[in-house]
Amino acid sequence: MVPVFQSRSIRWTSRHRVPLSAGAFRENSGSTIMSSDTSDVPTLREALQRPCKHRDMALALEPMPNYRNTPGGPNDTPISFWAAWNLEDRPRRIALLLDDCQEEYRPYAGEILPNLEKILGAFRAARSAHDGVCIAWSAWSRRFDDGISNAMDRWYGPRGLRPDTPENAAYVFTGAAGLEPLAEIAPTQAERDAGWFYHGKHLDMFWTFDETGASYLDEKLKAHAIDTIVIVGLWTDECVLSTAYAGNSRGYDVVVVGDAVDTATDNQKIALTVANSTVAKVLTTDEVVQYMETGFVPGTPGAVKGTRFPDGRKEG
Repeated sequence: MVPVFQSRSIRWTSRHRVPLSAGAFRENSGSTIMSSDTSDVPTLREALQRPCKHRDMALALEPMPNYRNTPGGPNDTPISFWAAWNLEDRPRRIALLLDDCQEEYRPYAGEILPNLEKILGAFRAARSAHDGVCIAWSAWSRRFDDGISNAMDRWYGPRGLRPDTPENAAYVFTGAAGLEPLAEIAPTQAERDAGWFYHGKHLDMFWTFDETGASYLDEKLKAHAIDTIVIVGLWTDECVLSTAYAGNSRGYDVVVVGDAVDTATDNQKIALTVANSTVAKVLTTDEVVQYMETGFVPGTPGAVKGTRFPDGRKEG
């Protein structure tokens, strides 16, 4: 069944209701401004009668194949969604993000390490053969003595994991050695020199900034016109999930490799379910490797993702 669009005050975009509060974004003369004027926001049915940029009007009237509801439930809930796209649907410019695959987390990476090696090998091979393939590594680097105090510190609290030890999950506790990428999947010196390995102090890989205040990772990816990211690493329910949401918000198609991410908590399945049903497509290592080896076609820069706006909206 498809969503029922009512003619009352509910105003829909695709999945979410349009925020009608002051400060909503709107476009004017090619720039983004802040505005509280919502007098020109049409209902979906009204919008369907107008020329709409980047919208296929015929497809807009067809049922969503990636939607399911529960007839008989309250408002037909629970409902579920999943990605409407597949990797093979179009040419892509793609990046592998190795999220905090560092020696500090080796005890939790044992089961996924062979898959990390397979995926990295496939991406390196594709990168050597095609334009539009990148690989980035991050390392979590909060330290007990780094002088930072923010919401992460307050959330975990000031105490140690066990009596008489200052070890706390918010901080690296094995020193510089713990910040190094896992030896089996470490970047080469050339990859390091090119800036593809960096340290982050927050959960998502995009939340590290250059000297201009721009996202370090986002700028690296935009320089290569990347439009799709594939996330592997640790921990699934923290940094991986945060990076998936951040990547989607910045306009990237997001893949999370379900058997190449892991966590020390019991939230693995929950986190993958949330990712797959909200912002990402969860695939297996074999599926991603096969795609990179036989299905990947390099895309044209800017074909689906722009670089002018932070949300990656298509330009032109």
